[in-house]
Amino acid sequence: MRKTVLIALILVLIPAGHLSAQFATGSSGGMTSSSGSPSDSSGSAVESYTLKRYFKSLSHRDTMSIGWAFGGSVLLPGTAQIYNKDYWKLPIFYAGIGGMVGGGVYYHTQFKKSGSDSDKLARNLFFIGAAAVYWAQLLDGAACYESSRDHLPGRATVYSILFPGLGQIYNREYWKLPIYYGGLAVAGYFWYYNDIQYHRFQNDYNAATTPGGNYQGTISTENLKYYRDYYRRFRDYSIVATVLIYLLQVIDADVFATMSSFDVNQSLSMDIQPAVIEPLNYDFTTNYTSVMPAGSAIGVQMNFKF
Repeated sequence: MRKTVLIALILVLIPAGHLSAQFATGSSGGMTSSSGSPSDSSGSAVESYTLKRYFKSLSHRDTMSIGWAFGGSVLLPGTAQIYNKDYWKLPIFYAGIGGMVGGGVYYHTQFKKSGSDSDKLARNLFFIGAAAVYWAQLLDGAACYESSRDHLPGRATVYSILFPGLGQIYNREYWKLPIYYGGLAVAGYFWYYNDIQYHRFQNDYNAATTPGGNYQGTISTENLKYYRDYYRRFRDYSIVATVLIYLLQVIDADVFATMSSFDVNQSLSMDIQPAVIEPLNYDFTTNYTSVMPAGSAIGVQMNFKF
């Protein structure tokens, strides 16, 4: 299981560089100078975004990309609402998170004392409620973020991170939803099924190999071990498949939201015609002067117009 978690973490980190680069250009749609550093519309270099600029943005003396707003809200709930000037939402989110966490802690204490299923259920519901309010403030921050661009790739990325398929809805690519939801459903089902079977054979194997374990099955110990390892392996594969499909829909939303701003017009053209190709270095050519100039060759020339 630890190996699977490590693999899943690596899969999450692989596209992190691409997503962070996308987030960094989410606020003003700035350009890049010839040196590779960000620049504004006039072509002059723009100061790289730092923690100092982040706090200046929170005081509304600078701009902030949607990626920084989202990341700030992950670490400190309400950051995006401050940048969006939705101050009235802060008491709602903080009261919701604080109240739900407080209720969860209270019923957790009660459950430890009584062991009651009702206290356990109440504890779980309160903690789920706290997570839901926390998730809601992240989604609200991304939805209310203002940008000069009509279609913001960073918003599509955040949407897909928070809720699979929401980025595709934002991009109006509804036909992709059955593909991703179907993939997640299939991978999730096999994750669930293989996990149940793994624990079943794990418990039977422990009972069969423990003195006094009272194992009453007909499967041999060797076969129990084989089936346990078999279902554990395929459960791990199902986890990796689930993570891959989730990451794929995040990257898909980001890439196609970025491509939506490309100017594709009717002036695109390609011209193909024969041509005589001259070598870059005549010292490495064979003399075919009887046919054509020394070292030359007949080839095809392609011209693209954008």
